[in-house]
Amino acid sequence: MDISVDGHSLMLEQVEQVAQGARATFSESARAQVEASREWIASLERRGDAAPAVYGINTGFGSLKSTRFGIQEARQVSYNLIISHCCGTGAPFGPEIVRAAMLLRANSLANGNSGVRPLVIESLLEMLNRGVTPVVPSQGSLGASGDLSPLSHLALAMIQSPSGFSDSSGHAVLNGEHLSGEEAMRRAGLDRVVLEAKEGLALNNGVQFMCALSGLTLLQAERLLKLHDIALVMHLDAVRGAGAAFDERIAALRRYAGHAIAARNVRALLDGSTSLNADAARIQDAYSLRCAPQITGAIRDGLRHVRDGLEIEINSVTDNPLIFVNDNESLSGGNFHGDPVGLRTDYMKILLAELGNLSERRIARLMDRNLNDGLGPYLMPIEFAGKHSGLMMASYTAAALASENKVLAHPASVDTIPTSENQEDIVSMGTHGARQAAQILSNVQRILAIELLCGAQALDRRRALHPKAKFGIGSECAHDLIRSAVPTWNGDRYLAADIDAVHLLVTNRTLLSEVESRIELG
Repeated sequence: MDISVDGHSLMLEQVEQVAQGARATFSESARAQVEASREWIASLERRGDAAPAVYGINTGFGSLKSTRFGIQEARQVSYNLIISHCCGTGAPFGPEIVRAAMLLRANSLANGNSGVRPLVIESLLEMLNRGVTPVVPSQGSLGASGDLSPLSHLALAMIQSPSGFSDSSGHAVLNGEHLSGEEAMRRAGLDRVVLEAKEGLALNNGVQFMCALSGLTLLQAERLLKLHDIALVMHLDAVRGAGAAFDERIAALRRYAGHAIAARNVRALLDGSTSLNADAARIQDAYSLRCAPQITGAIRDGLRHVRDGLEIEINSVTDNPLIFVNDNESLSGGNFHGDPVGLRTDYMKILLAELGNLSERRIARLMDRNLNDGLGPYLMPIEFAGKHSGLMMASYTAAALASENKVLAHPASVDTIPTSENQEDIVSMGTHGARQAAQILSNVQRILAIELLCGAQALDRRRALHPKAKFGIGSECAHDLIRSAVPTWNGDRYLAADIDAVHLLVTNRTLLSEVESRIELG
């Protein structure tokens, strides 16, 4: 089903669907407001030099805000703004990120306060629908007037010079082929747009790249929490852990929604286990097991805060100036500033890094013969010790990733650097933070893949020691799926391939889908 863009009802899950290839259409309900705001700009143009100064329409930008030009030059100025701001560098954003940003930019413009023609919105959406994905460098945004440089690269493929002079059209990918933006649009059967007054500024003022990155990262982070719970119960089954810590009465006394969800997931996943509580002398476990509902509950609640902000942001208007047709007024403000996103993204970085810390600590416990309830050094029989290394080095990789996350989790938003002759004197660095959050997420996915790999081996070791042991439904399901991809460890071998195989089960959602087909997780 097509995703309808109306400026105010877009959901993060819909953004992900379009990022992964779904079609998007411009809602007819939004068209009238968009046309009305465009007419307001057109009426200003008709007044010519008698029109009052309006930022970005007949004045310069940034510190050149007081430099006025003739309204008849607005077309060229809009084009100049885009091409001059294409100053990004570094590796390009992935196609899903670019597609998400295109949808978000169209949705913001569809609110009808930006003064663009419906044609601009329709062009962005048709590029999505016909598979034209601009190549956008990932570095160069301060998150000041939003993502100026990335959004300019995004727009360049769809616009052309009003003079007819053939200038750079940037680059785009169509059907897997890298082309000039002009050629990609031509092959897709799309006309490039000559921008009118204000339209250049409307296209590159906004926080859509930091939103695209943060939103897609958030959705994956929410799923990762469920995978964490699966890894946790595999560990609990393998070491014959104590189940009291997950009692709903404990969660009820602290009243956090996330804590209750985490504990409920663990109870459901452990249903049917005879290994849990099998050691009567085991009254309580280490914090990485016993306090997991408190820790991941706080992470769940934190991600809910991030989601609340992003769901507001993806349906907001973020360029400048803004047109208020009913008041016959244009107002210049700062809705493009990235802090509402950047501060939340930094919080998400901390939340994800803590999830990685928790998983890494449990991996370390499984490796330790003194802590893993008789499962052997590095999850191998004692007679192998010295001749084989077991899963020792997998835990090193997890430790390296967890430590890297601690560096990446330093908040980007506390940094700032003035630009534009000190006109833009405090900036968000929100896109830096979003890129770091995506990297932390990737690292934690790999840490959890390693824990799941170790968990499967730990269950094999427990069953070798106690053949009659029954594990929880979640443990059994995850173990069987992992073993369909990775054989039991019976001697040293190339472990990188094993980690990659389980990582694929994590990232393509196969493992989570398999478990959730049997157990409903929150």
